[in-house]
Amino acid sequence: MLHIVNKSPAQTRSLESCLRLAKDGQALLLIEDGVYAVTPGLAESSGLTQAAKRLKVYALQPDLEARGMAGKLVEGVVTIDYAGFVDLVAEHSTSQSWL
Repeated sequence: MLHIVNKSPAQTRSLESCLRLAKDGQALLLIEDGVYAVTPGLAESSGLTQAAKRLKVYALQPDLEARGMAGKLVEGVVTIDYAGFVDLVAEHSTSQSWL
């Protein structure tokens, strides 16, 4: 399953709920304001640092760049472009958007 989070962990509890329910080996894609979760401070407090050890975590590069966050990622997060986003959706038979 591909989990997609588009809200900052400072804004909603969507990421927290997602991380609690996501199973080992599943994928998490952070888009829009969800990319704020990859910064060192928010990654630790939101649980993303620990989750990256059991989930495949991706962040959308254009959203990182739009927010001035390129190069400020915690370890274990892979950046992807829009083509990579399409590939992830096609690769997974199901996806869940966390609003």
